[in-house]
Amino acid sequence: MSYCKAILSMKPKDYAVNKHYHDNHYGFNIDNDDELFCRLVLEINQAGLSWNTILHKEQNFRKAYQNFDIKKIANYKEKDIERLLNDTGIIRNKLKINAAIYNANVILKLQKEYGSFKEWIEYHHPKEKIEWVAIFKKNFKFTGGEIVGEFLMSTGYIAGAHDFDCAVFKKLQNQKH
Repeated sequence: MSYCKAILSMKPKDYAVNKHYHDNHYGFNIDNDDELFCRLVLEINQAGLSWNTILHKEQNFRKAYQNFDIKKIANYKEKDIERLLNDTGIIRNKLKINAAIYNANVILKLQKEYGSFKEWIEYHHPKEKIEWVAIFKKNFKFTGGEIVGEFLMSTGYIAGAHDFDCAVFKKLQNQKH
């Protein structure tokens, strides 16, 4: 079942947060590198869990990860890792936390070379999912096929975020990369 149809059958507490994400974020371009990084970190943290869990914890993640400021996260030290591991408002997985820090450092390097994380993605666009996965695995940590696929779909780089009969699909057709 597609995300567009799945939200219709959700419980009220999940419906509102998913409807907002679906209608305003899922499949939309993101121009800000910190927000692109945010989406990547959220997708990484979703691995093995439901997207509902992540959406309900998004504000906690933003607070814990300093609003996903790439430069700040790239400089996280052991005390920051311990702080995150003790934060009950987020997913406390050391591999995922370490991946966020590592990936922030990778993005800083990509920004120096390409001008921005977004420009790095644009440089490689368009590609098929399998090609994207190879590129991400070469550069980032904790970026398997599902994570990369959802990251790219959720940011509008690969198709499939919305059904053809979804009102948001039509809205996105007017948005260009």
